[in-house]
Amino acid sequence: MGATDGILGGREIEEGKSTSNKTRKWLKRRESWLVVLGVVLHAVYMLSIFDIYFKSPIVHGMNPVQPRFKAPARRLVLLVADGLRADKFFEPDSKGEFRAPFLRSVIKGQGRWGVSHARPPTESRPGHVSIIAGFYEDPSAVTRGWKANPVEFDSVFNRSRHTFAFGSPDIIPIFCGALPHSTWNTYPHEFEDFATDASFLDEWSFDEFKSLLNRSNDDPKLKQLLLQKNLVIFLHLLGCDSNGHAHRPYSSIYLNNVKVVDNIAKRVYDLVEGYFKDNRTAYIFTADHGMSDKGSHGDGHPANTDTPLVAWGAGVQHPKRSSRGRYSDDGFRFVDEHVHHMPTPIEWGLSGIDRVDVNQADIAPLMSTLLGLPSPVNSVGNLPLGYINLNESEEIEAALANTKQVLNQFLRKSQLKQANSVRFKPFKPLENYSSVLDRIENLISGGEYEAAMKLSETLRISSLEGLHYFQTYDWLMLMSVVTLGYIGWMIYLVLHVLKSYTSFSGNMYTKTNQMSHLRNDKRKVYICGFLLMGVIGVLLFVEHSPPLYHVYTAMTIFLWTQIFSEYQFLKVFWRDLSGSNFNFIVKLLATSGVSIFILEFLVNSFSERKLYTFYFLTVGILAALYLFYSVPGRSMIPVFVWVSCWLLSTFTLMPAEIPDNTLLVIASGFIIILVGVAARCFDLTTGGHKYWQCILNHDNQKPGSTMLFYLQALLVGLSSGMVWLSTSHRTEKQELLILHQLINWSIAGVSMVLPLFSPTSLLSRLTSIFLGFAPPFLLLSIGYEAVFYGALALVLMAWILFECSVLYLSNARASSTYVKNVKLEQDERCLQLSDMRVPLIFMVLFNVAFFGTGNFASIASFEISSVYRFITIFSPFLMASLLIFKLFIPFMLVICVFSAITKLLGVPRLGCYFLVILSSDVMTIHFFFLVRNTGSWMEIGNSISHFGIMSAQVVFVLMLFALTNIYTKDIHIGSPRSSSRKAL
Repeated sequence: MGATDGILGGREIEEGKSTSNKTRKWLKRRESWLVVLGVVLHAVYMLSIFDIYFKSPIVHGMNPVQPRFKAPARRLVLLVADGLRADKFFEPDSKGEFRAPFLRSVIKGQGRWGVSHARPPTESRPGHVSIIAGFYEDPSAVTRGWKANPVEFDSVFNRSRHTFAFGSPDIIPIFCGALPHSTWNTYPHEFEDFATDASFLDEWSFDEFKSLLNRSNDDPKLKQLLLQKNLVIFLHLLGCDSNGHAHRPYSSIYLNNVKVVDNIAKRVYDLVEGYFKDNRTAYIFTADHGMSDKGSHGDGHPANTDTPLVAWGAGVQHPKRSSRGRYSDDGFRFVDEHVHHMPTPIEWGLSGIDRVDVNQADIAPLMSTLLGLPSPVNSVGNLPLGYINLNESEEIEAALANTKQVLNQFLRKSQLKQANSVRFKPFKPLENYSSVLDRIENLISGGEYEAAMKLSETLRISSLEGLHYFQTYDWLMLMSVVTLGYIGWMIYLVLHVLKSYTSFSGNMYTKTNQMSHLRNDKRKVYICGFLLMGVIGVLLFVEHSPPLYHVYTAMTIFLWTQIFSEYQFLKVFWRDLSGSNFNFIVKLLATSGVSIFILEFLVNSFSERKLYTFYFLTVGILAALYLFYSVPGRSMIPVFVWVSCWLLSTFTLMPAEIPDNTLLVIASGFIIILVGVAARCFDLTTGGHKYWQCILNHDNQKPGSTMLFYLQALLVGLSSGMVWLSTSHRTEKQELLILHQLINWSIAGVSMVLPLFSPTSLLSRLTSIFLGFAPPFLLLSIGYEAVFYGALALVLMAWILFECSVLYLSNARASSTYVKNVKLEQDERCLQLSDMRVPLIFMVLFNVAFFGTGNFASIASFEISSVYRFITIFSPFLMASLLIFKLFIPFMLVICVFSAITKLLGVPRLGCYFLVILSSDVMTIHFFFLVRNTGSWMEIGNSISHFGIMSAQVVFVLMLFALTNIYTKDIHIGSPRSSSRKAL
């Protein structure tokens, strides 16, 4: 009797022995709710990072701090040029002329200037929240697409007497939609057409404001309202953002839009000064974020975080000459990690004028101070005194008001935490804050303004540190609970796989055979678990903890209760494992070590794509050598595997920002056809070879399969033609014809249906799927990612050939030793230790689909121009859907091949799915500890994305399994038995 390498060990298995049907049915019923549990658990624990790392900083209940000085301005005009880069604003054009002549004249003669440093995510909503409300928005707002307000917050507009706002429908309603003392208007969403020059949107905002002033001449109530103090006028200028997305920030259209916003700033200034004639208006010109060279934004690149800031008018200092001395690094860093004293580029022509850089959130207290209003109560900005024209006593009063406003937030958070904590731990550096305030007041009374300013700044910094302390107050408890939850889930998943998909379950209950005793033990464990859950729930309730805290702890306790309820199973498992032979222990440890090494390799690949190049260069050689010595007489197969792996290895050396290359996309269509033809020829000419018989299976070829293949190849060719036609016409005419849209949608739709009518043999069906998804992928491609599609298919084909060889050799070996695998179902066998390679290879290829053509985890990696062959009118939902569908196509190819291989090997697909989830959770728990909330936001955002991607795989992979099952459910595997016997 031979020994198998079952996943749990090499034990002698008696022929004909099977698991108890009753136990098998009971275990099968657990499958559905286990999947549901996995989905719920990952969804809940994925939210935990927002409670741990990114809990909303907003608290309510603070009183505003009224500044104790006279307001220098009666009204303020805020101009925000959405998507305007600092360098494109300040630098000259190719002729040496500056694009913003009016604002440059302001910088040189009337006001102050600098660079405003934005904290990513450099998106429109967070940027405007920073400017107008003074805090960096809770990242959980992204779950609402940055549109709605997850938590209501205070802003400069709220504190104003009245706010007039005109601009984009995506921005204005955020601040004015629920504000009773506001007058606002927006243009329709349909105006945001990426196929046109969007500078007319800026003109629309100006025209609305001009119309408002003109109407006031005939409307006494409006006139009276406009003449009141503490007014804010806000013009949102979207043109640069839209033109940057559509045409790139180095295009003539974008650069001309810089001139447009400068001209609007001049006309607004002339209009306001001519209307009010009191020199009591302050002006702020800035941008919410910049724009990368490829026309996107979102990350922490300086092109996205550096925005211009120009202030002038009432209450603003006049220009000062710049100090010639070189600044030393004082250790201060802006929110985008830039140093305090940034050198001004010589080409800007402003080196002789003093530059005052700020954090973007500093603009809100600046505006409030100019209007003599309390700063927004949620603001964490630091008042930039370099911009304000106040005397020494007024400066310290303004700075003290700013400090008190931050201190009030700290005191409110401390009060809330103390009221809800059973055992409260205060923030010791601010325990004597009241005496510090008294000392500052005494210094001010004594005229010691400089000492008072330093002490006020120290108190403000300590208050910010105190805010951080209470922001992270629950970290240790939450991280411990969530970590134990992940570990519990992984152990529980392993137990399920052991009991459901391995030969171990077949003799487990015959060894214990005490079912009633087992039920009693489980009942005791459940009672203890629910008692513990109740005690902790009461403690959390007393502390008024959020509902999710209860969910985290309850889920963790539930999982560990389930594990301890399997005490008898664990005891028998350990007894069997400890009694296994030495060779099996070595094999088990080696498999575990290799698995962990590969998974850690994948973790590191998220930050370094080039690791995949090394991986495929190595694997290509090893796999080719294995096939060369295992498959005699087929020398070209090892060469094919080698070449395909090396070809795919080149893509992770290419830039993540895919450059436009329409000709390469067109050529890729013909490459895809050639790959399809090669697979077809292999299918038709290799039918008699024993190694590949199970994937060819000519008996199931349908009569019309040849015509179907020609039709699919034709659609791929048509899609290449439409790539050229649609792109060239849109480039020349600046529009996408309706006819082109209809043809593109039709080609994409029809091509994805055709694989359902292809032959059911493994290679024929997978070739048809490959050709079926090629047209939509080509139509959504802009560069080298179209070639990647074909290269990925070649590696997937190499994987199939490799598994065919392994299967044939294992069958031949089993026949020679007269060992039979234990069967689970009619066409499925028990999982073996060697089968772990399948989910591991799947994990590698699945992640290559993520990172093979860019950094999927970065917000800025989504290239919006990919959808322009289907739609150009701005439609966020449809555009996002097309982008996501494009990214899904390589995943679907990988999962189709994975499903086919599970059929080929005769292993349970759901069992392999659980092993995939187990592998991904090893990575998930690693990424959980790698989530960052310090450093540059590019690092922070990527760490969130990495954790979210891995957490979502339990749903993501299952969803794609269900979707691809439409194509793979009827794949038929030929029997290799006859050829195996002939070989013997």
